Amino acid sequence: MSTMNPADTSTWLPLDGLAPGFDANKAPHTTALAGRQIDVTAPNGTRIAHRFAENKVTWTYTPGEGDPTAPASDTDAYEAIEVDDDLFYVQFHHDYLPNEAVSLVIDLRAGRVLSIISEILPALEKGRTRVQHHFGTATIDGATVVGHEPAPTTALIGRRVEWVYSPVHAYEHVYLSERWYSWQCLAGPERGLADTDENSVWEVRPGIYVFAWREKVIPCASVTIADHRDVSRIRSHGVLFGLDESGEVPTHFTFGAWGRLISVTHHTPELEPASFGAGA
Repeated sequence: MSTMNPADTSTWLPLDGLAPGFDANKAPHTTALAGRQIDVTAPNGTRIAHRFAENKVTWTYTPGEGDPTAPASDTDAYEAIEVDDDLFYVQFHHDYLPNEAVSLVIDLRAGRVLSIISEILPALEKGRTRVQHHFGTATIDGATVVGHEPAPTTALIGRRVEWVYSPVHAYEHVYLSERWYSWQCLAGPERGLADTDENSVWEVRPGIYVFAWREKVIPCASVTIADHRDVSRIRSHGVLFGLDESGEVPTHFTFGAWGRLISVTHHTPELEPASFGAGA
């Protein structure tokens, strides 16, 4: 049982305090991408070349029109999970730019990539969480591009899902609207804590969603990809990225979870949150 005072957010566990054991249900790293070069081009012409080894990825960033990011190249350690046939979740943390972490959803079947950059802001800004997400779509050079590109979705709104991250860590999520979700810790060191935070949801394949959240109390954010096609056995893979207890050092760790749908809320049609719009 947690000794933290839920009403006093200054006593809440820092991100690095949550890490031990939280990754018990993480899927193993796959080397299926080893030896492959995957080059992607964004709609504005920005191009990123990736050369994958077993545990390292060498990348080169060439900005396109209107892209303020400077050209760069480096090699980082990465983790990869095969979410579905020819669908990979890749995660790495920049060595040269430690305030950024990269999540890639690579769909070899569709020839498409969704990238999510998690960025720790230099200082807390009014009205913004300390860690921000930047989403971008791209196509794989030389691939036959098919189907719809990843896009924001309201498909999760109204669902309540129970998530188990380890034998001692469990949470529930209630997906409220395009912008907000509520979480409650059911087991683990944060048991009894709850909050409502910002979220973004993108669909990458039917029933498979990227769910990203940004916390306002603890300076951290998460990117996950979850397969909801079997609602009694949902599988999720993801990362938490933010600052440690000192508020100075980036903390980056991956995890996995098993989930199940507990319930679905059905609103009166004219009161349906999906019609609010993320900017409302």
